[in-house]
Amino acid sequence: MKRILFLCTANSCRSQMAEGLARHFGGPALEVQSAGLMSAQVHPLAVAVMKELGIDISGQHSKSLEAEHLGRADIVVALCEPAQRLCPPPYTGLKWLFWPTPDPVGTGATEQERLEAFRATRDLLKRKVLALLKEEGLLRD
Repeated sequence: MKRILFLCTANSCRSQMAEGLARHFGGPALEVQSAGLMSAQVHPLAVAVMKELGIDISGQHSKSLEAEHLGRADIVVALCEPAQRLCPPPYTGLKWLFWPTPDPVGTGATEQERLEAFRATRDLLKRKVLALLKEEGLLRD
């Protein structure tokens, strides 16, 4: 069993979308979690744009990073600079990745612009998650 942990600032959109994507596209030998430097509510637009792909993340909840998250992971993916900077690799044997990903929260003046920002982030994460799962041999058959 491989375990992937996605880290971000608030665990409200980027890491939640990455978790949902990895869970959806990952095979049975994969366990996925996400956490943030602090916890916040899962953003409704993250839920909405994931639903467009047929992936329901409405049951996921935001979590603050704890040592046990890192202790259980095989692969840790930091999705923003604060998560990468404040969570240096304390454990040997972990694969650490840094995927700087634009934060769609607070972007756009209109609802449509905000949706487009969330879709762009989702699509970027989808490409990266699929590449990682393929590289690790964890894609669902």
